[in-house]
Amino acid sequence: MTTNATRTNPTGAPTLPAPRPLPEKRPRLDFARSAPKAFRALVGFDAAARAGLDPALVELIQIRASHLNHCAYCLHMHTGDARRAGESEERLHMVAVWREARHFFTEREQAALALTEAVTLVADHGVPDEVYAEAAAHFDEEELAQVIALVLTINTWNRIALATAKTAGTDERGRR
Repeated sequence: MTTNATRTNPTGAPTLPAPRPLPEKRPRLDFARSAPKAFRALVGFDAAARAGLDPALVELIQIRASHLNHCAYCLHMHTGDARRAGESEERLHMVAVWREARHFFTEREQAALALTEAVTLVADHGVPDEVYAEAAAHFDEEELAQVIALVLTINTWNRIALATAKTAGTDERGRR
């Protein structure tokens, strides 16, 4: 008898077992409706954080943080926004592995991605001095503060989406 672990496909490579269907999620609260003041404050903070930053950089930061936080809802939203803003599929596919594909990104983008990772995963190792210094070498103080603020906002949005079980592909921004 063959088990899933020993099955092979036509090329001879082992196959993985079929994924189990996920249990249906129970509806959770609508954060914008249930906490309108907090929601509006976060929207304002987000708008202030991105003001003056290159829109492509904004999306790269939001995509990378969403990868790290496993937020499918925000990842779907921001990759779509990046495409609409003219970002290439090639670069979008490389964001998760940017360190191994540095030639796809400018030094400034790499510094922002490294800072995004450090701030998003701050509980693991803090924000290393060398990561901060590299970002500070590519951004003036105002831009650097905005990049940090943007990382804070996307991390907050990720946590709201995850806590309220938002479903990828159901972006509701146009309805507000």
